[in-house]
Amino acid sequence: MPIKELIAALRPSPAPNVCQAAASLRYRDFLIVALIVKERQRFDDNWIYIHDPSVMVGRIQNFKSWSPEMVPDPDLNCYGMEYFCNEGEPIWAMSDADLITLAGNELVKLRLAAADDLVDGHVIRQRKAYPVYDDGYERRVDTVRNAIAEGYPNIHLVGRNGMHKYNNQDHAMMTAMLTAKNILAGRIVHDVWAVNQDAEYHESGRAGAPQRATIEERLVPRKVEH
Repeated sequence: MPIKELIAALRPSPAPNVCQAAASLRYRDFLIVALIVKERQRFDDNWIYIHDPSVMVGRIQNFKSWSPEMVPDPDLNCYGMEYFCNEGEPIWAMSDADLITLAGNELVKLRLAAADDLVDGHVIRQRKAYPVYDDGYERRVDTVRNAIAEGYPNIHLVGRNGMHKYNNQDHAMMTAMLTAKNILAGRIVHDVWAVNQDAEYHESGRAGAPQRATIEERLVPRKVEH
């Protein structure tokens, strides 16, 4: 559950400044069109980013490169055409059939498939896929985090949206596993906020570090004062 929804659902409600902090957090939505294509071994990367302004797709996943077992038919592959957007935008409102047609046309335009390679497609829409790191998001998350720790000690924030932190899936799972260990220990043994913090967690072995009071500084957009 995103922090924004969690705070709004709590009863009794947190202090007004906490509710305002949570309500001010922003997210980026996401949709992926999974295209089943005939296997032509066009590229073997796990994913590639697309910078061509003539298409809307932002990234293409090659699921067979992640694992052949994800596409067990050796004659087929599955490409995930990823579109970064906001709920309510025209592309979000398109029908599944139109999105599959758009994605197929763009894949062909990028010369990653021929028109007769396209076999089938499926659309998945994911709301609030990306927490937005805008100016002041750290202060707002710290406000919520401290209020939860002080007023609702039996609630634990984990995962990407639960912490408003851009964790990968393995890091999100790690925050849940370490939180379970904290609950069993009856105290904070592991600092879950250190997981994937500036990509140092696995390399430096900071799982046992004391819990921080604030989020470490990240490079985010800043307002320009005139």
